[in-house]
Amino acid sequence: MDDPRDELERTRELLHVVMAQRGEADAFRWLVDRYEQRLLYFIRRSVADADRALDVLQEVWITVFRRIATLRTPEAFRVWLYRIARDKTIDQLRGDRRHKETHGESIDEATVDTAENSEGIERIENVKLIHRLLNRLTPAHREIVTLRFLEQMALDDIAAVVGCSIGTVKSRLHYAMRRLQEGIEEQNHV
Repeated sequence: MDDPRDELERTRELLHVVMAQRGEADAFRWLVDRYEQRLLYFIRRSVADADRALDVLQEVWITVFRRIATLRTPEAFRVWLYRIARDKTIDQLRGDRRHKETHGESIDEATVDTAENSEGIERIENVKLIHRLLNRLTPAHREIVTLRFLEQMALDDIAAVVGCSIGTVKSRLHYAMRRLQEGIEEQNHV
């Protein structure tokens, strides 16, 4: 059974999407505030350079702003938003690859951004470990894990975001979780 608070949040989001579709700036700002950090995290799992990731994020919000009125099903906003973010991220990576091939430059490794919190150093070390392990995964596996566990998306929604079948999502998720578990076990034996 769904938590009533989750239902309330979904209803609140739906209301803001509809108001943003009607051109209400405050409603659009609410959506940006709700998703900006989560989207940036999602983008940073693929785009290593922080400035480029912010550029992608900006392109995502520009696209959403221009197209939100055409979204036929406001209930699908989150999936639609992440699909745009994924497409913009792929465009950036293709551009980086073309630039690298043209100019012979290498693309920087992803950096791990973690902030200290009140739960102490051990928690920070665990977070760093998870980030390192996520960065070992292929981009396709990393995005599945991010959407499933950080965005808590259903498998069918993930399939819609990444443009593949639910079976492929399940397979990638299984493989990714196995790789993460192997990495944790490897770390524990060091």
